[in-house]
Amino acid sequence: MTTAASAAPTASDKAVGNAARYLKPAKATSAFNEFVLKLTRLGVSVLGSRVLSVRGRKSGELRSVPVNLLKLDGERYLVAPRGVTQWVRNLRVAGEGQLSVGRRTETFTYTELADAEKPEILRAYLKRWKFEVGVFFDGVDAKASDEKLLEIATGYPIFKLA
Repeated sequence: MTTAASAAPTASDKAVGNAARYLKPAKATSAFNEFVLKLTRLGVSVLGSRVLSVRGRKSGELRSVPVNLLKLDGERYLVAPRGVTQWVRNLRVAGEGQLSVGRRTETFTYTELADAEKPEILRAYLKRWKFEVGVFFDGVDAKASDEKLLEIATGYPIFKLA
């Protein structure tokens, strides 16, 4: 799981234009994530949940966290609502990850989106999961203008899965 350690921007953070925005999960969020992780590992996807597993950039060990897989217009996306988390940093270094539900696992590569590409994805993500992640968006919701979504886009890494 993620920690507040090493929240300073890295070269890869700067290279893709992401600020080092990071929101540490509250205890309730961590407990909810553990619950969703266990259910998803058992094969019960909670509103599109997946277990994301990525090699640690320092340890090389697989690290797992529950994520919401957004499907939009035939494409699939991972959005990091808490910003540049450990899974984001690890994925950037590893270049690939695994998504699982129960025993079904797929390996994927990705393209990280530029800020200009994010408003439509952020809007769809907020429509689907605002009840769960809205607290991480400082009052911005799916009804926000494209300009407002573009304004906040830098703080929300988004990965289009290949």
